[in-house]
Amino acid sequence: MLTSRRFRSAAATHAGTIRAENEDSYVDRPDLGIWAVADGAGGHAAGAFASRLIAERLEALPPGLPPEALLSAARAGLVAAHGALNEEATRRGAGTVIASTVVVLVAQEQRVTCLWAGDSRAYVLRRAALSRLTRDHSLVQELIDAGALTEAEAETDSRANVITRAVGSNAPALELDEVSVDCQPGDRFILCSDGISKALSEEKLARILLMLDEIPSPELLVTAALAAKSPDNLTAVSVEVRD
Repeated sequence: MLTSRRFRSAAATHAGTIRAENEDSYVDRPDLGIWAVADGAGGHAAGAFASRLIAERLEALPPGLPPEALLSAARAGLVAAHGALNEEATRRGAGTVIASTVVVLVAQEQRVTCLWAGDSRAYVLRRAALSRLTRDHSLVQELIDAGALTEAEAETDSRANVITRAVGSNAPALELDEVSVDCQPGDRFILCSDGISKALSEEKLARILLMLDEIPSPELLVTAALAAKSPDNLTAVSVEVRD
């Protein structure tokens, strides 16, 4: 658990019940005002390489940046990571894909801004109510939006792991979505990879987070996802806004 004057945060990660390697990475830097979860893809250790590179670029941001400069630097770091991953994929040979989802939370004065690409998610728990801040960049989400799938059907659809945006993936340009929310003392923000969000319904996620009076431990989320037999890597970062 790490603490700054305005925020208190914690993180946990686990390879899951099936995979030998953990291709997730996270950033937990309340001193910088930035947190992130990256879920790598590509196989043959490429996913782990991708997520680590993203985390390293974000953790290398200089301390003490004003809020707008920090957000711009975070975005620039992701764009640079996107280019570096594509260059590495080209170096490794035709057909190589090196990519990672990412969800980032950046502290800004009296608000926070979330940037993301892919299906790693961000939530906020406020006054016992859980709300999702992100919308998945995935094939099943597009089918849900088109009315071709229900939310329940999407959970078991064979295409559930197909993402439509990522950092890397040989796409010519990085597409990021962004949302900003005012933050209040007591707010709890949760970032997680899809190994957790697919194993735990939002109702169950909220119940787990409400079990603690203090900042909810990401280890509880990881433990619950393991109990639900999640086959994927599991990573969660929680951030509490202090008084």
